Order: sequence, then structure tokens, then C-alpha cells
Amino acid sequence: MYFSLIDRIESIDLGNQILATKSLSLAEEYLRDHFPKFPVMPGVLMLEALTQASAWLVRATDQFAFSIVVLKEARAVKYARFVQPGQTLKLAATITKTENDLVTLKTEGTLEGQTNLKAQLVLKKYNLADNNPAQLDTDKKIIEQMKQQFNLLYRAKN
Repeated sequence: MYFSLIDRIESIDLGNQILATKSLSLAEEYLRDHFPKFPVMPGVLMLEALTQASAWLVRATDQFAFSIVVLKEARAVKYARFVQPGQTLKLAATITKTENDLVTLKTEGTLEGQTNLKAQLVLKKYNLADNNPAQLDTDKKIIEQMKQQFNLLYRAKN
């Protein structure tokens, strides 16, 4: 993952649900262009934040067995309000179905206690070595990087 739209994983219930947050800062590069006089988080990035939170749930649930977790499909996506700098988007994802390499999740982003967006996401999980055994070392490196990033985002309460 080259950019993270998750600031913190608040809680995780493996195999079930994740709660995460994205606090929008005026310092975020894309806000210069979207839109200069009315900076708001683009809808596609709100959806990406939900996807990233969902992917962390899938990775952790599978004990980081897969190097790649990607969005295969987004269904019934609905948006309600703009997210502006200084606001925090709270993200929730719940696994509703797991079938082979596909995981379906019900997701919701809330802003100030109200639903701001929701979607049903289908994520696909796999390893690069599944199609090319020479990629086994790459899978191991990616998985290690994902574990390190997860540990920065989620600090379990002892």
C-alpha cells in the first residue's frame, strides 16, 4: 500500500469487525486540487478508506497469510455529506461472507455520529506466488511490511 487513508485502528474483532478512523488534515496533498476554495475529501478516497479498513480486517483475520488484498467489487455505494479538514471519518467494516478467496463486507463511514457513506465491498485475497512461484520472496516481504504497518495503526489495549 503506497498511501494510507487510515490513521488508526480503534478496535478489531477477528473474523467479524474492525473500527478505524481517518482524520482529514488541510495538509493532505490532494486537497490543493479538490477543491481549492472548498477543500473536501473526494468520494473515491472515502471509499478507499473503507476498503483499506476492510483489508486490514481480512489480513488480520487470516493471520497475514496473503500478501495481496484488493477491492474486487463495490456495491450499493451511497454518500451523504462532504468530509472537510478538521473532521474525522469513523470507519466500520463487518464481514458478512467468506467464500474461497473472496470476502464480502458491509461497510459504513460516519461523520459526527451520522452515516456519511456506506457500501458493500467484495475483497479478493491472494499471494503473488500463486501464479508465479518465483514471487515467494516478494510475498514474504510484502507480508512483513503489512505486519509492521498494522502494528503502527493498531495498538491493542492491554
